[in-house]
Amino acid sequence: MQLMRLGPPGAERPVVRGDDGVLHDLGGLTADIGGAFLANGGIGVVRAALEAGTLPVLADADPRVGPPVATPGKIVCIGLNYRDHAAETGAAIPAEPVVFMKAPDTIVGANDEVLVPRGSTRTDWEVELGVVIGRTARYLTGEDDPLSYVAGYVLSHDVSEREFQLDRGGTWDKGKSCETFNPLGPWLVPADEVPDPQDLGLRLWVNGVQRQDGSTRDMIFSVAEVVRYVSRFMVLRPGDLINTGTPAGVALGQPEPKPYLRAGDVVELEIDGLGRQRQTLGQG
Repeated sequence: MQLMRLGPPGAERPVVRGDDGVLHDLGGLTADIGGAFLANGGIGVVRAALEAGTLPVLADADPRVGPPVATPGKIVCIGLNYRDHAAETGAAIPAEPVVFMKAPDTIVGANDEVLVPRGSTRTDWEVELGVVIGRTARYLTGEDDPLSYVAGYVLSHDVSEREFQLDRGGTWDKGKSCETFNPLGPWLVPADEVPDPQDLGLRLWVNGVQRQDGSTRDMIFSVAEVVRYVSRFMVLRPGDLINTGTPAGVALGQPEPKPYLRAGDVVELEIDGLGRQRQTLGQG
């Protein structure tokens, strides 16, 4: 099943799409899909209702697909987590996960407009596997199963401004937290319906030209390793999002002149089983 939120920004309604492709209204079960829903076993409740046939069919679905999870408490990102991406940017393979933060209000719908920041000349793309936390994780050890703390997986676009990220003071957050810089969705797939998060293909196109074609098999640090590692430094709470890194093919790694994004460009991206996004770039 696929959990979704449909409707205008700030007024999305929770829905679920079953394996038959039919959309069902979740308004009778929950007001939204967020941390509280996930912490209270919402996915299991929805699955049981779907299997029992008690959910009403959604007959008037709004065409806008919002982010499948309401604004998380935090977005944790892992940098340089694919060997080929580290190589293309000239970076050394990290000995430990490179962790940085992204502002939660960067999240928009899968097909919403992405804004090139004012003054930007180096706005870049990054297709990533997003991991949504389902229960509180803190100080996980080798005896814990990190994947049991994952509610589900989602397609995430970690849009980046490279000058802001790399040349404006030495912190990455500025280049990652511009408005609209994290399209998410179109849907959240429960963790138990993704057989192996380390066997998913990721692809991205810009103006019809394929730029990225990778696999989560090539992560330096697996999803399980990332969840365990991050939990040592901060508490992961239900609804939090972890962006797990991007494979090679970003504009930063291309020869000059680098094909950074401009207003009017169209970016399309997908991950096996997690759907597809399409964004037109606008001017901030």
